[in-house]
Amino acid sequence: MTLPQALQRAANANPRIAAADRTIGMADGRREQANALPNPTLGVEIDNFASGQSGVVQGAETTLQLSQLIELGGKRDARVQAALGDYDAARWEREAARLELLSETTIAFVEALSVQRRIQLLDRQAAALEKLVPQMQRRVEAGASSPAEASRTQAAVGLARLERERARTALAVARRELAALMGMDRPDFAAVSGDFGRISRPAPFDAAVKAIEDNPQLMRWTAVRARRDAELLSARLKAVPDVTASVAWRYYGQTSDNALRLGASMPIPVLDRNRGGIREAQEAAQRTEAERAQNRLTLIAVVGKAHDSANGALQQVELLRRTVLPAARSALATIETGYGQGRFTLLEILDAYRTVADAELMEHDALASFHTAVATIEGLIGSPVTLARAR
Repeated sequence: MTLPQALQRAANANPRIAAADRTIGMADGRREQANALPNPTLGVEIDNFASGQSGVVQGAETTLQLSQLIELGGKRDARVQAALGDYDAARWEREAARLELLSETTIAFVEALSVQRRIQLLDRQAAALEKLVPQMQRRVEAGASSPAEASRTQAAVGLARLERERARTALAVARRELAALMGMDRPDFAAVSGDFGRISRPAPFDAAVKAIEDNPQLMRWTAVRARRDAELLSARLKAVPDVTASVAWRYYGQTSDNALRLGASMPIPVLDRNRGGIREAQEAAQRTEAERAQNRLTLIAVVGKAHDSANGALQQVELLRRTVLPAARSALATIETGYGQGRFTLLEILDAYRTVADAELMEHDALASFHTAVATIEGLIGSPVTLARAR
């Protein structure tokens, strides 16, 4: 399985995206409800009950009334604007969740690919050590080496195999974590494929900081500010009294007369002008900028850490490839040739093998750190998250 396939499956099947979609649907429902008008009220009243000699009710006055609350001052518009801001914020949160999922999937993919490559390195190292065993046996039989040296060679082979088994366990864990991000109970892929060895210098830190401004986590604060401004307007408009208008028909049972009644009522805003609610809404609106600034600093710190890690890993790989690995492999080749001629001891050849193995694993760890850091940066700045192909 390749990285693009893993990203596509995660975007299509991970329940985190489905939950974000439902959140948008909920916000859309609130937006629709905010635009609704108040329902009219229908009421019936019967007054002046009087029981006559015939045992029936006489002289009753029956009133059928229809009333409607009329919101004044633009309350409904402010409510709709608040719901629109909430809807836009939900959409940005969905995009942020998508980028976070893609970044996590890429990091999990890099981990699985890294462990696969580590197993390959350990296989090669174990095979190289295993070649020494029959050669050492022949030297022991010829009296050129002691049995202790043969045992030491077998111990080195056993340790290499142990490291390989530990890596296989780590691979099973990495595959399961990657499968979970793709919405699967268990992995349905045998291996992942990608170019682990290619590296390139990441973009300058200033460019990454500039790109962070377009991160959905920061863009959502524009929608949050719009929502809170609308909530502040709603809090101020709450002090504006609404009018309840009514129209009624009255029937007088004693005289059989009919009458039409018109009415209007409104609260008098003398005791409660919602000052506390207005102050709360003002503080919430002013808090938005501080929250966005804190969010921005957090993202910059994460990007800075990942950028430093990527550059540090890049320097390590370049140093290992330019000097350490060539020197270690050259020394190993020389010692291998001389060992067969009896010019080097077992300790010297085992030490040469260990030096090459350590250098290869250091390069491997630096590559893993580099790709993980790059995935973190790309996930935050919103650029495509892909592994580069080999040159």
